[in-house]
Amino acid sequence: MLIPKHFLGRDNYIYLIILHSGSSIAIGGLILIATMTMCVAYIKHACGMFKIASYRIEKAIAINMLKNSSLENEFMMYREIIHAVDIHRKAMKFSQYMFSNFQGSHFWLLIVGVVCLSLNLYGISETMLTNDVEQFITHFVFISATFVYFFIANYIGQKVTNHNEHVFFTVYNIRWYLAPLHVQKLILFLLQNGSRTFCLSIGGIYSLSNELFAMLTKASISYFTVVYSMQQ
Repeated sequence: MLIPKHFLGRDNYIYLIILHSGSSIAIGGLILIATMTMCVAYIKHACGMFKIASYRIEKAIAINMLKNSSLENEFMMYREIIHAVDIHRKAMKFSQYMFSNFQGSHFWLLIVGVVCLSLNLYGISETMLTNDVEQFITHFVFISATFVYFFIANYIGQKVTNHNEHVFFTVYNIRWYLAPLHVQKLILFLLQNGSRTFCLSIGGIYSLSNELFAMLTKASISYFTVVYSMQQ
């Protein structure tokens, strides 16, 4: 954690210093919380679209399984599959467009988060030697906030990937081979897309997922170990 250096008498202006530090932390925290809340809301909307696509596929095949098969039922099934393919495409496009607006900020926040986590871990190791309870609590709060951000950022990416995969699990598990030939051709588009993993990636290098969360945590601990060993 970086603590601002005040060139005033700390004893004389202690309340101003506390006000300045507290205001900075509060404003930064509110901005981060607002951004993450908006991202979660967008992701919930995208996941809902993926669920609708899965439901329409199941409904279309359920129509095909009816014994009183007719031209009208076949048309309804064809329409449901078309809607499912269209909604799935829109869900993917919406997710990519939404994340592209936050991609740059997420990239730098992840880098700053790794540095912040490493330094605060080192700060805790130092405060444990000096028994400074106030500094220990401060470092612990920053570590907790960084872990929460890492988890939420990667959790929403993992949710999108899981809901997208659920669409293809639905396609694989239904009896799509019993559908008419022209309907099977529509389902083929979904099956072909299922061969590629859809995820929210940062610059095409890292994908938001549980694996990235583990990697960031491991990197932070590794950097902390390096800094700690250099100070010994």
